[in-house]
Amino acid sequence: MKVCVPVEVNEGLESKPFGHFGSAPMFVVYDLENDKLSQIDNGDLGHEHGKCQPIKALSGNVVDAVIVGGIGQGAIVKLNSMGIKVFKAQANTIKENIELFKANKLNEFPSNHTCSHDGCGHH
Repeated sequence: MKVCVPVEVNEGLESKPFGHFGSAPMFVVYDLENDKLSQIDNGDLGHEHGKCQPIKALSGNVVDAVIVGGIGQGAIVKLNSMGIKVFKAQANTIKENIELFKANKLNEFPSNHTCSHDGCGHH
């Protein structure tokens, strides 16, 4: 299973999850099966607000889940339609969020979630 975490700076497992999926400069992907990290640059960084194309952002890479601080409803619906579940980051590092994810302690964003902009980092 591959878990994608949007980040501003890639610091490996110590990276801090970014506040919003679509405007993150890059994504760190953690593969739970082989304990490996990889980086994907956001291929859709200049998108118009509300028009995030997650498959373009991920440059066609296949992931199973996304852990992020904030995300808009359109991106959630698109990710869900690709079979990707979206979870709310609860800790300050990828490592801590992965541990919570493995323990089923992260909340999944509902597909009707709206980004309220409070503490979301969405511009």
